[in-house]
Amino acid sequence: MKSSNIGGQAVLEGVMMKSGEDYAVAIRKPDGEIEVKKETYTSIIKWKALTKIPFIRGAFNFVDSLVLGTKILNYSASFYVEEEEETETLGKDNAKESATTVQTQSKTDNTSANKAKDSIITVLTTIVAFVFAIGIFMVLPYLLTELFKGIVKSYYLRLVIEAMIRLSIFVGYIVLISLMKDIRRLYMYHGAEHKCISCIETGLDLNVENVQKSSKEHKRCGTSFMLFVMLVGILLLFFIQVETMWMRVLVRIALLPVIAGISYEIIKWAGSSDSKIVALLSKPGLMLQKLTTKEPDEGMIEVAIQAVEAIFDWREYQEEHFGREEK
Repeated sequence: MKSSNIGGQAVLEGVMMKSGEDYAVAIRKPDGEIEVKKETYTSIIKWKALTKIPFIRGAFNFVDSLVLGTKILNYSASFYVEEEEETETLGKDNAKESATTVQTQSKTDNTSANKAKDSIITVLTTIVAFVFAIGIFMVLPYLLTELFKGIVKSYYLRLVIEAMIRLSIFVGYIVLISLMKDIRRLYMYHGAEHKCISCIETGLDLNVENVQKSSKEHKRCGTSFMLFVMLVGILLLFFIQVETMWMRVLVRIALLPVIAGISYEIIKWAGSSDSKIVALLSKPGLMLQKLTTKEPDEGMIEVAIQAVEAIFDWREYQEEHFGREEK
């Protein structure tokens, strides 16, 4: 495989694809049409150098991906919120024309205000989600492990127990949310995203037939990144010991930028190498992706393909890396 450096994310009834600073979102609207929106992402990190330095860039790129991901999820959800609002409006007697006029005028007058409001909401939502994730996946496992302190005297053995609890919570969370109908469809779009990237990186023409037979697991997936965050965090704690409980909690939080930096480099390395070591390191993440990716239908693949083609010239990439033109 030849890494294309394309990143992506599944959203509500759609897919976002990102290449460099450009990203495109393709959404299957309630009326069945596909809407594609292409934009350039402006990083919230003002010092661009911080997003380029190895082992430092990971934490900053992670923050950027959280902000952009939240923004795109809100954007995709807006199509279905608007559909519900329009349905309610159409159901009111003698109100269709006036409601449409008011809605159109309101959108025109409040565009700037809505953009500012959406930006604030996106940042706040990202912060809340991040704090929640730290509490659930980083702090809670440690606190639960402390319950074994009277029985398990070894600090290192307690770290192993903490790792097992942390992974159990993480996998359990993934399994539980996969039971939700909307999340299952999200996982199908996640599969479509991966299959498109795999299709390109194995030198196949980007069409529905080739995407269908491509892999829905990928070494650069965010699921694998999160798994490495869990594992790297525990490994680092083997070399850091503090005495008090509050200091141990603080250390786990303070190490997050370092953990993210190391995990990011592992993922980046995995995406550009086919060595046996990489294959071994990537295997747990690929296995976990069997839970977070599902086989997409043709319509989902069509959406993902449009997202790719909006920001990436796969034909030029194919000719450059595989020495042949489209077949």
